[in-house]
Amino acid sequence: MADATSGRSAAPRRVLLKLSGEALMGEHEYGIDPEVVRAIAAQIAAAKNDGTEIAIVVGGGNIFRGLAASARGMDRSTGDYMGMLATVMNGLAIQDALEQASCPTRVMSAIAMNEICEPYIRRRAERHLEKGRVVVMVAGTGNPYFTTDTAATLRAVEVHAHVILKATRVDGVYDADPETHPEAQRYSQIGYTDLLSNRLQALDATAVSLAMDNEMPIVVFDMTVPGNITRAIAGERIGTLISGE
Repeated sequence: MADATSGRSAAPRRVLLKLSGEALMGEHEYGIDPEVVRAIAAQIAAAKNDGTEIAIVVGGGNIFRGLAASARGMDRSTGDYMGMLATVMNGLAIQDALEQASCPTRVMSAIAMNEICEPYIRRRAERHLEKGRVVVMVAGTGNPYFTTDTAATLRAVEVHAHVILKATRVDGVYDADPETHPEAQRYSQIGYTDLLSNRLQALDATAVSLAMDNEMPIVVFDMTVPGNITRAIAGERIGTLISGE
């Protein structure tokens, strides 16, 4: 994806894959489906074996969502910290599946949990990527009130990724919610400012603004299509590209 690299060298290509927690629960209402996690890991391992450096940020919505808990009366900060802990569980599940696929992996947390994962340190993360390890970044930014989309954008900028790949259950960005508006049209490409001005809900505004300030392209794609994660990591044009005007 030459037009999504912001002029940086494409060898080796470095990407940040944003996985929602909901993606890990398969057809269940909550939790982690090991078969789904193994299928995701197989695609990531295949892409890594082709020489791509891969960082992953994972959400925790399949286990706990702080914003929803806040709406039901829980303190927002407490709910967000609980959500961060949920991302750690998801990250460990992804690590286990990747290592079963013979893919060396490190989990790095924004909240210190030395017994189960490394602390997130930018230079150490970059070193892991250079050595061919997949780096799973958990616990968001380590601060409440920031989504994992914002954490993904921040980490992508910090480790100099070429692109953010947001894996969802929708095949891109639409001009309306395709579930409630069957006539909604999908964008093949859209600018940051258009995304913000039209208040499209593909990512939160903080994440989009940070990406725009740092000219970080984002690809939103459907991860439920078999092979799409591998294709996205390899740079094939699928889904919607969010970039400069």
